[in-house]
Amino acid sequence: MTKWSDRIYTYYAAVAFVLTFALLFPAFLLCIWVPQWNKFGRKINQYWAKTYFSMIFLPVKVELEGKLEKGKSYIFLANHFSYLDVAMMGFVPGDAVFVGKASIRKVPFFGYYFKNLHIAVDRNRVKSRAETMRRAGLALDRGSSMVLFPEGGIYTQDPPNLVPFKNGAFRLALEKQIPIIPVTLSYNHVILADQKELILKRKPAKMVLHQALNPSEFDSEDSLKQRCFEVIQEQLLQDNPITRSQQVSSAGSSPSYQTYEN
Repeated sequence: MTKWSDRIYTYYAAVAFVLTFALLFPAFLLCIWVPQWNKFGRKINQYWAKTYFSMIFLPVKVELEGKLEKGKSYIFLANHFSYLDVAMMGFVPGDAVFVGKASIRKVPFFGYYFKNLHIAVDRNRVKSRAETMRRAGLALDRGSSMVLFPEGGIYTQDPPNLVPFKNGAFRLALEKQIPIIPVTLSYNHVILADQKELILKRKPAKMVLHQALNPSEFDSEDSLKQRCFEVIQEQLLQDNPITRSQQVSSAGSSPSYQTYEN
């Protein structure tokens, strides 16, 4: 049963999100209307994320396993179990362009901000997926990094177990020879579970930026995808221990490395 304190906390966090976004929206508009300022709009997004999590008294511990070179492009790939994931990826350093679902564009004001400073993809349309990869490639060529959720959405029914990754990000990494940074969001599925009633719980969050995977060290997108999957899944199971029987059951229900097109 949901505690009344959790409900109040959830309402507070929702109001804080709306109010902070409303205050920043004029700045986002200015950065959208002046194309040369697009990257500053994304920088504001990073400050917004850090300010927001401080406002809702939800500390985020960021662990960096390797060194990230300033000004270098990376493809950050994270597990996606919670609606909290997008906001938390604002802690990723550098100029990062997010790839999100097309449904985001329907959200008043936020959708306008997202589609103009980031990239929205409709995975049900082949043309949209191709256009997304084209735009992502252009962003990388301009020196930006990318943030994607390789599961393609919140699909797992059994967190902390991942569902198979889609291929698009790995194909892009090999084509552009851009290092991949696997990212584990360890506890978001506990803090804000994907359920009918969204209830936010106060629990310290954790983000792990793993060692870079260099595409030149892999002979195919499938091998690169498999290694990225392994890194994130191992960290999730380390931070969220489950029984051996649960692991076997989950493995039997969904093959870990089944190939999916982007």
